[in-house]
Amino acid sequence: MTMVNFTPWTALAGGALIGLAAAGMWWLLGRMAGVAGILGTAIMSRGDDFAWRAAFIAGLFLAGLAAVVLLPGQVNFRLDAGYGQVLLAGALVGLGTQIGSGCTSGHGVCGVSRLSLRSIAATLLFMAAGMVTVYFWVHQS
Repeated sequence: MTMVNFTPWTALAGGALIGLAAAGMWWLLGRMAGVAGILGTAIMSRGDDFAWRAAFIAGLFLAGLAAVVLLPGQVNFRLDAGYGQVLLAGALVGLGTQIGSGCTSGHGVCGVSRLSLRSIAATLLFMAAGMVTVYFWVHQS
């Protein structure tokens, strides 16, 4: 098996931007950049609490849109799964974030950088689960 599309410099730049954004949220708002928690509580929020959550969520979509517009032909999106699979996967991710008290961004980016043992354990577990899932998905017969 060969590695395709290995882009270490763009991956490094993207990781640095994610880390910078997470640090900025902590310094400016005193909040963790846990996407699942921000999205999950945005619906129930009011006033200023809703405003920053809505801005954060909108920023996620607008950044993707900006990449498509500013880098034509560079951003390719292809959905190999059906919408039912995507909805099921989303529901399972939502359930997992509730059970694990956080998501990949909350635990993997913010928690690991704070050396939280709980976040390190959660990150190791969801990375292992992802690897096992991909292995069986790719090698199904």
